[in-house]
Amino acid sequence: QVQLVESGGGSVQAGGSLRLSCVVSGDIYYSRNSMAWFRQAPGKEREGVACIISDGRTTYRDSVQGRFTISQDTAKKIVYLQMNSLKPEDTAMYYCATDRFSSGCYPQFTFRGQGTQVIVSS
Repeated sequence: QVQLVESGGGSVQAGGSLRLSCVVSGDIYYSRNSMAWFRQAPGKEREGVACIISDGRTTYRDSVQGRFTISQDTAKKIVYLQMNSLKPEDTAMYYCATDRFSSGCYPQFTFRGQGTQVIVSS
């Protein structure tokens, strides 16, 4: 069983910052698998936001490049998403996710948490 628990969401004004955390536990070889943050806004499809692989290389969707930073504490099995200069269009439910067989970006949305809500007001 694999569990992911996200936290850190909230409501902020445009230009503000939030730091999301995702704690991973269970039967998964954490250091070998890629980890990613996805988001889904009401009425829209889920989209990959940021991804990190085992050697620390990262990938970002264009709209968050330069504003968001994904990082991880491998020893603690925690993935972070630092979000700066937030915009109203960043409003969504954010999920961290991984897959047992994915080592590249983006992993399949196989194991994911319950999500954490981010609301950015103008």
